[in-house]
Amino acid sequence: MTRTDDAAGTARILLDRAGRTYAEDAGITLKNTPSPLFELLVLALLLSTRISADIAVAAARELFTAGYRTPEKMKAARWQSLVDALGRGHYVRYDESTATRLGQAAQRVLDEYDGDLRGLAEEAGYDPARAAELLQGFTGIGPVGADIFLREVQSVWDWATPFFDKRALAAARDLGLPDDPARLADLADGRPEALAAALVRVSLDRELRAALG
Repeated sequence: MTRTDDAAGTARILLDRAGRTYAEDAGITLKNTPSPLFELLVLALLLSTRISADIAVAAARELFTAGYRTPEKMKAARWQSLVDALGRGHYVRYDESTATRLGQAAQRVLDEYDGDLRGLAEEAGYDPARAAELLQGFTGIGPVGADIFLREVQSVWDWATPFFDKRALAAARDLGLPDDPARLADLADGRPEALAAALVRVSLDRELRAALG
C-alpha cells in the first residue's frame, strides 16, 4: 500500500468517525443566506471562550430554539433572556459577558453589513485573510474564532476553501497526513469543512486519537 493510499484511508476513517461540523451539531443548516451565516457567527463567538465545545454547541442550540437566529432578533432580545438561554446550555461563568457580546455582535452586523454577513465577504474582497481580520472586529472573536467561522463556512463560501487552520494542520501532521490545505482537500471527498472539523476533534479528543492510532 502506498503512502497516498494510507492517507486516503486515514481520511476516510476520520470522515466516518468525526466528520461532523460544529454547525451541524448546533442545528445550523448552513446556506449562503443571512440567517445561517449569523447563526454561524454566534457559534464561533461561543466557541471562542475557554469552555468545552459541547457546552458552546448546547448554548447555541438554546439560543436558536429561543428564536435568536437573526441579528434583528438577537439585538431586540432582553439581556436577561440571553443570559437565561446561555444558562440552559450550561454556559456558565461567561454567560453575562457573552450575552453582552452577542448583543454587540448583532448590532455590528446590522450597522456594518445591513444584517447580512455576505457583506463581510464582499468587503473582504473574497480573501480569507482579510475576512479573518474583519471577523476579529467582533468583540469576543479573536484569531481562533475567525478560524472556526472560516473553517465551517467554506462549505458555502467557495472562495474560502480549502481552509484548514493551524490546529487542523497540526493534527494532520500527527496522523501522517499532508499538512498542505490543497492536498488535504483532495482527501476530503468534496467536504473539506468536514475533514477540517474531524481533524480538530481528533486534536481535542484523546480517545478518538487513540482509536485512530
